Amino acid sequence: MSRWRLKSFLLKNFVKLKGTRNSSSHFTRTYYHSVSVACARYSHFNGQYRNLSKTNWSSIVLGLSGFHGNQLGSSHLLFSRVMSLGNIQSKVSPLQAKRRVTRKKPSMAAEEDSTQDWWSVVAYSTAEEYDLNGLIDGLNRQGLYQQSAVSEDMNDVLHMCAKYQVGREPREVYFFSEGSVVFWNVPEIEQQAVLKFLKDYETNSYDESIVSEEKEVMEYLYTDNKTRLISGQIMLNSEGSTDLEKYAFSNGIALSVKLAIWEASLEKYVDSIEWITEEMKIGKKISITRDQVFQKSGEIFALRHLINLCSDLLDTPDFYWDKQNLEALYRKTCNYLIITKRTKVLNEKINHCCELMELLSGHLNDRHHVRLELMIIALIMVEVGFEILHFTRNLLTTGGI
Repeated sequence: MSRWRLKSFLLKNFVKLKGTRNSSSHFTRTYYHSVSVACARYSHFNGQYRNLSKTNWSSIVLGLSGFHGNQLGSSHLLFSRVMSLGNIQSKVSPLQAKRRVTRKKPSMAAEEDSTQDWWSVVAYSTAEEYDLNGLIDGLNRQGLYQQSAVSEDMNDVLHMCAKYQVGREPREVYFFSEGSVVFWNVPEIEQQAVLKFLKDYETNSYDESIVSEEKEVMEYLYTDNKTRLISGQIMLNSEGSTDLEKYAFSNGIALSVKLAIWEASLEKYVDSIEWITEEMKIGKKISITRDQVFQKSGEIFALRHLINLCSDLLDTPDFYWDKQNLEALYRKTCNYLIITKRTKVLNEKINHCCELMELLSGHLNDRHHVRLELMIIALIMVEVGFEILHFTRNLLTTGGI
């Protein structure tokens, strides 16, 4: 509602009001000026005050007719009272944790197009660890994939290629011992079949909904130039073998998807302790035992242990120390997936959760110490009472003699 339409609307209602109520013209002008000036000052704001056009101004104007001239406040106060009638903003808890936004991933709509010039790389992390020896035996019995030879110092990965070709580009899979799998040019239906096959060789499997949500998707194509990563697109040299280069890219992508699983785990942990901060804020008694606090502390320290001591998030794997070209590809992949920054943010959040658990543990210990002191005081009072009774009995016995 524009300012002039709003003023004409108000004038129209006040004319009706003047005809129905015996009031002075000064009274009418005063109310009209107060409301119209306040509305004109605030109606130019975008978004926040758009509910003005939906407000029942007739009821507001008729309500104002019950006041006298000397009861009017300033125009800003009057406008704030009017705006308080509408539902402008709902209450939001200031302690609500910020949700992690899932990063945008390339679409796989053109995956089945045989004439395309690019193919997809998809990574999942389904468990904490894979049994690679048992997985090799299972894949050999299945007969759909054959193992590719890898370097001796690549003992944490299993490289498999499909025996039966569908198109001109081969289908390859990299299985990492830390529970991640990377598919190169593998259709979605085949990916799901492999993930289902992996369940027998997993240790501490993750929830399927988290696995499917936290996957990483990239694209690759072939070029006459050297292998490189540009704007999130992998460009492989079309001449010679690219197994090592694919391993370097797969290593970085697998590390990123594993980090995404840990980020989701931390978000779930934060949701489980959010009620504690809410009750601390309002001063309520926290209904949690010392054993539960100890368990929660163990969960967050276990996650910190996995991130900082059982992964390559903080340093570069030893495999790359004498392979500068592969190390450059690995680092570029990690930089594109902002692994270093995400790890730093994750550790900061973990530190905050640890501080909260330490505060809560100290609070419960203090309450326990207070209870012990009260029990000791009660025991002392009981002992003093018995001593008084004993002394009184002796006194009465001595007096009787």
